[in-house]
Amino acid sequence: MSEELTPTEPIAATAAGPEESEEPIKQRKNGLYPGVSDELAENMKSGWADTELRDLEPIPQVAETAARRAALSARFPGERLVIPAGNLKTRSNDTEYPFRASVEYTWLTGNQTEDGVLVMEPVADGHRATIYLLPRSDRENGEFWLSGQGELWVGRRHSLTEAGKLYGIPASDVRELAGALREATGPVRVVRGYDAGIEAALTDKVTAERDEELRVYLSEARLVKDAFEIGELQKAVDSTVRGFEDVVKVLDKAQATSERYIEGTFFLRARVEGNDVGYGSICAAGPHACTLHWVRNDGPVRPGDLLLLDAGVETHTYYTADVTRTLPIDGRYTEIQKKIYDAVYEAQEAGIAAVRPGAKYRDFHDASQRVLAAKLVEWGLVEGPVERVLELGLQRRWTLHGTGHMLGLDVHDCAAARQETYVDGVLEPGMCLTVEPGLYFQADDLTVPEEYRGIGVRIEDDILVTEDGNRNLSAALPRRSDEVEAWMAALKK
Repeated sequence: MSEELTPTEPIAATAAGPEESEEPIKQRKNGLYPGVSDELAENMKSGWADTELRDLEPIPQVAETAARRAALSARFPGERLVIPAGNLKTRSNDTEYPFRASVEYTWLTGNQTEDGVLVMEPVADGHRATIYLLPRSDRENGEFWLSGQGELWVGRRHSLTEAGKLYGIPASDVRELAGALREATGPVRVVRGYDAGIEAALTDKVTAERDEELRVYLSEARLVKDAFEIGELQKAVDSTVRGFEDVVKVLDKAQATSERYIEGTFFLRARVEGNDVGYGSICAAGPHACTLHWVRNDGPVRPGDLLLLDAGVETHTYYTADVTRTLPIDGRYTEIQKKIYDAVYEAQEAGIAAVRPGAKYRDFHDASQRVLAAKLVEWGLVEGPVERVLELGLQRRWTLHGTGHMLGLDVHDCAAARQETYVDGVLEPGMCLTVEPGLYFQADDLTVPEEYRGIGVRIEDDILVTEDGNRNLSAALPRRSDEVEAWMAALKK
């Protein structure tokens, strides 16, 4: 990784106010260049071609983002609404984590760049939206080649004119926003937790309660997906299916290395076809399958064990899949593995069957848990009857988690929604959720026979609520145990 230069030229700060608009570019303490000569600085200002993009088309979801902003406007009339994208976060010293814009900002604009802010200004007939962004890096003051965030270091930003065309929203310079917000009057709400500078500019104008109402609204508004979102979720799932196929084809190489080989194989598919993985891939072999969020992925992959692979590709628009399969590493389930797997499959079938418009959100969870509780009673692992087990939650020693969650821009989407609209709510067409029952017998669980210990099974699919029932977006991946074995055998030929 190249070292940055050590300039002395001033550069405009990002979201500071006008009074803080000129700051020196941060110098590297041990850089090899002591400074920039006047001659070099002058030379770098000229001789560059005009690269303005003049034939840009709006992003595909521009109509949907406009409709979302219109609904937001109707919900909070007469109030200024401020929704930041967020800022870069330092990973170590002078390197940053890959940036991912806030879901609220992305959902309302389609833009994904750091330091962006959407401002909805109240007007007589609703709101006027403006997207505040960093313009292209300045060539006059040398920012484009001297700053670590300049164009020659991290790539070209869109000009404000280009951004306006792409997102269908007038664009302005975000470096002027904090000062303007300090002078703003009237009621204001901001989505907190993403941009400390913007929040500081509004500190005497907002309240935690009012801001939380905005955050909750933006979470609940995403419960029902529009046609664009459903299409993106299907893209994410389709790429994920291919990623699972990739993994099965290289299980022999994973056996020679570790779970990391599985993680890297799936990640390659995610980066080639999408933006990233939607969450840390769980590549849990053997007893690691009993750890629900096993993301260390540093364990051995052994024939005769199971591989619990819980992974999802995130599309370029941030929508993620979330799929789990529990696979026999050598291609065939043992008798006890198949017994446990088939029980989880039966529970998932019951859960999926309960997903339909008008059903309670909790119904699919209850249906799956009832099947698992009955199996545990049947196997003599817990004393029945089943109603007693469910009433006391005794099955949870081995089922551990809820049977699903909403899915979308976040893998656990709409998390800020009120309980009465989410877990205590009713399913509607356009909602997308996971159904993912599991059974986990810890390696040190002395309450179960030894043959059960160290076996963990989860099966997870992404289910869209439709007008007449549901659609399994991830149906292309086999689920039944015999179908899984046949699928694996075909891929290894």
